Amino acid sequence: MTTAQPLIRMASVSKTFGEVHSLREVNFEIGQNEIVGLLGDNGAGKSTLVKIITGYHQPDPGGTVYWKGQPITDLDVVKARKLGVQAVYQERALADQQSLWRNIFMGRERTTFLGLLDVNRMQHETRQLMTQLMGFTSTAVTPDTSVKHMSGGERQGVAITRALHFEAELLILDEPTMGLSLSETAKVLDFVGDIKKAGKACLFIDHNIFHVHPVADRIVVLDRGRVAGQFLKGELGLEELVLELRHVAETGSLRSGAPSA
Repeated sequence: MTTAQPLIRMASVSKTFGEVHSLREVNFEIGQNEIVGLLGDNGAGKSTLVKIITGYHQPDPGGTVYWKGQPITDLDVVKARKLGVQAVYQERALADQQSLWRNIFMGRERTTFLGLLDVNRMQHETRQLMTQLMGFTSTAVTPDTSVKHMSGGERQGVAITRALHFEAELLILDEPTMGLSLSETAKVLDFVGDIKKAGKACLFIDHNIFHVHPVADRIVVLDRGRVAGQFLKGELGLEELVLELRHVAETGSLRSGAPSA
C-alpha cells in the first residue's frame, strides 16, 4: 500500500443490484502519482468499481469514498469531474469525423473576448500537444487531420492527452489496449508512462497482465467482487504473478505465502 495520503480511497465499499453482489466490502486506494493496474475476469466487479469512482453509482450504505483524505458524500459524475477524475473507455469517446483540434477541445472550447470560437488558439495548443505529448513528428498529421484517419493507439493517445491537458488528477483507462496490434499497444503503454511523468495518477484496467506489468507500480486483483490480492511490482516476477492470477481464478484467493502490498 502507499504510505502517503492516497489520492482516492474506498473503505468497505459494497454495491448490490437486487440479489447480485457486484462489490463486497472492497478496500481499495490509488496513491498520488501512482499507476495501479486492476486485473480481473469478466464479472469480477471492475466496471462497478470504476462507476463508483466516476460517480455513476453510489456505494451501498456503510461504504465510504475518500478524496485526499476527505470523505465524499453523494459523489456524482459532475462532482467527480470537478475533483479531476477522467475516464477513457474502450470506445475512446472521440468524434471520428471531426478534426484533431475539435476533439481535444470538445465541450471545453476556447473563446475570444467576444464569445466567438478562438480557432487559432485551439489549433496552436493542439499543435503543441502533438509534439510535446502525442509524439507526432510527421507533417502528414496536422491539427486539422480527421481522427478517423488515425490508428487505434493514436486515438487512445488523443483521449489521454485531452484528459491531461485539462488537468485531470486521476485517469482511468478501461481496456485501452483491446484490439490493438503489438506496436499500437506499445504506444499506449508509452502514454501511460507519460501520465506518470506528468505527476498524475492512473487506474489501468486490463485482462492482460503482460500489458499491465510493465507500467504499473502496484497490481490489484479483483475476483467476484472482492480484492483477492495486491502486489507491488517488485515483489513478484511476471511468471509468479501469472501463477497467482491462475490460482485466484480457480480458488478466489492467493496461494499460501504469496506477498501482498
